[in-house]
Amino acid sequence: MSKIINAIKTVLKETDFLLFFLCLAASGYGILMVYSATLAEKDPAAFISRDARTMLLAVAVGAIGALIISFIDYNFISKMFPLIGAVCIALLLLTLFIGVGPEERPDAKTWLKLGSTGLFFQPSELMKIGFIITLSMHIELIGDRLTVFTHILLLGLHAAIPIGLVVLSGDMGSALVFMLIFIVIAFCAGVQLRYFIIGGATVCAAAPAIWYFLFDSTQKERFLGLIYPNRYADIMYQQEQGLKALRNGGLTGEGLFHGTLTQQPNAIPEAENDMIFTATGEELGFVGCVLALALLLAISLRIISVGRHSKFGATSLMCYGTAAMIMSQVIINVGMCLKVLPVIGITLPFFSAGGSSNLCIYIGIGLIMSIYRFDRERDVTNVRIHPIIRSM
Repeated sequence: MSKIINAIKTVLKETDFLLFFLCLAASGYGILMVYSATLAEKDPAAFISRDARTMLLAVAVGAIGALIISFIDYNFISKMFPLIGAVCIALLLLTLFIGVGPEERPDAKTWLKLGSTGLFFQPSELMKIGFIITLSMHIELIGDRLTVFTHILLLGLHAAIPIGLVVLSGDMGSALVFMLIFIVIAFCAGVQLRYFIIGGATVCAAAPAIWYFLFDSTQKERFLGLIYPNRYADIMYQQEQGLKALRNGGLTGEGLFHGTLTQQPNAIPEAENDMIFTATGEELGFVGCVLALALLLAISLRIISVGRHSKFGATSLMCYGTAAMIMSQVIINVGMCLKVLPVIGITLPFFSAGGSSNLCIYIGIGLIMSIYRFDRERDVTNVRIHPIIRSM
């Protein structure tokens, strides 16, 4: 009996409950705001809206999945990186051929319809986690040869594959997130500054071609609208309404479920998704926005802390890449809501509605919890999944 009790104590001690509960707190906050943002549009006969219900289910499944993944040695997960990469790329390729857009976003052909269930899955969200794992392992395999130009080119090609695929599917926002993840992981790995300068110069030189050949008319207008808002009033409507909602909220907000614009159907397009930050600001004010950002910052700092204490280079990079994924999306999303950046369809992690984004981010959290667990000194080892790949 004492052995069982000691084993349970060890398992509990090795679980990163701080990270897990921070994530659950952020998700709970997000579900509450999505519920409020969709309250005026839900079916009167339903308790909660379809978006809130989907998010709740995704968080529940994701949280359970994160706990399960945390018991799988990250060494095993790392060794599976070729398969992980292949599956993610295959899903992105499949999206190019049979990708669809849900009824509320028919222009975005970046989802796979899951049969007749009425549910959709966005492969680019899973690819973010797969990209973090495969890129980190790629750098680990390079080792001391990271200064060799050929290997830098291969790393660039590694990043170009998912970026290119999501661009072809029309998901420019995810392409930007992939690029930022790549920059952070490469920088933390020790890639020399001159390569970043070369890469930046290359992007600048290619900017005209990107503008004319990759951006569609709507995407161009969203950029131009920031400079000439009066000329592109229709395209800027969403962001203007979002700013009005934030102004309405003031310091403490108009009250939960009482936002003037949030509770008007379609007054703020995508209020439950891309613009959830504005709904939070209108109903809970500046205080509510600061709380949301504080939770997201705490999650990112915790992940970075796990990476700093990791004993292996690849796992440290996985932690830094995951934190970069979260913070880059936070910066882009909040920038959109403040009309500092154009709308490019990036969700606010843990807060925006969406099954794919909420489910996949918990897969990433499960990986971080695995790193936390199996990087610790362990007295009891017979109650967990062993790194079976050690014997390979």
